[in-house]
Amino acid sequence: MAQAATSDVVTRVGAIDILRALTMVLMIFVNDLGSLTDIPAWLEHAQRDVDGMGLADIVFPAFLFIVGMSLPFATENRRTRGDSDAKLIWHILLRTFALLVMGVFLVNGETIDPAATGITQTIWNLLVSLCAILIWNLYPKSMSAWTQWLLKGFGIIGLIIMAGVYRGDDGAMFSPQWWGILGLIGWSYLIAALVTVSAHGRLWVLTGAWLVLAGISFAWASNLVPTPLRALPEPLIDGTMPALTMGGVIIGKLFQTYQASRNSRRMTVVFLILAAVLIGLGLCTRQFWGISKLRATPAWLFLCSAITIIAFTALYWLTDRAGKAKWFAFIKPAGTDTLLCYLTPAILAAAIVGLPHLPDALMSGGIGLLKSLMVALVCVGLTAILTRIGVRLKL
Repeated sequence: MAQAATSDVVTRVGAIDILRALTMVLMIFVNDLGSLTDIPAWLEHAQRDVDGMGLADIVFPAFLFIVGMSLPFATENRRTRGDSDAKLIWHILLRTFALLVMGVFLVNGETIDPAATGITQTIWNLLVSLCAILIWNLYPKSMSAWTQWLLKGFGIIGLIIMAGVYRGDDGAMFSPQWWGILGLIGWSYLIAALVTVSAHGRLWVLTGAWLVLAGISFAWASNLVPTPLRALPEPLIDGTMPALTMGGVIIGKLFQTYQASRNSRRMTVVFLILAAVLIGLGLCTRQFWGISKLRATPAWLFLCSAITIIAFTALYWLTDRAGKAKWFAFIKPAGTDTLLCYLTPAILAAAIVGLPHLPDALMSGGIGLLKSLMVALVCVGLTAILTRIGVRLKL
């Protein structure tokens, strides 16, 4: 009974939700930077052969890390409700499948041939988003099961038809390609979630898994991964992306432990020491493989993990301890309905089709950056509106 009580205290952490919200806002912001000109290079993605990273290269790994941070809380919460390991694993597989499906459909939109398919990329992304909402929406309990399954069926049939009519560059058929952002998250989540369930809270198991994944990241960077294995999805064999998520699991577990003993100061010291060690590892490994998101180098893994730990620690003291969570209330929907928020740019893009293009003066420099920030905040507002009318994705 005492364990359950402790679990209830830390089932939800405000700082994690806020960090997730900030990361999602930044993700939408940096994704919109492609529409701008004359902006600082440090905001954008670094090229594959460049030793370095911009803001855009930090956002995605931060999100992977946050996915991991939530796993100990989600797993413990489901166990307190009576879920067995088998049921947890089934839930993990279903969630992974959903992320892979959405990721694959969205990434195919990037190479769509509008003339051959019959629809533009904008409409494709809109239809994918609408089908995803129909399939994975958390419908009200007052709605009959028959109606819910009918709506889900419309979404499933819609995706099947879209996959059938799709034609890409040079007549290419619908295919996984590189899985997309959601797909990469799905594969990384799969590995970290299965380890989390199997570990049963044992920190040494979680740490051992992270060390193995970091070692695989070294092997990947050194081109030592056997050729036959390279046919597998990259997140399953590069070690780097699942290690980011696994690192988040460790921090989440440590947070649970220190909160149970109500020792936030010691926790902060430990987190900062871990961040310093990771920064040291990042600087040491940089000389061998450089820092690169596109090449998924170990230095990118270590440095982005450290940055996320520092950001979480600062937010924890600002929000959960100093009570300033209300400062971030306006972006809360991006942290609590994150997947829906990720899909809103596609809905927004379709809503403004046919409207006059913005003047060039609004698409460059500081004014352009302000425009991209406004796009991200509008998407947060759209998420809040959709949630209010009953749209809420539940994987």
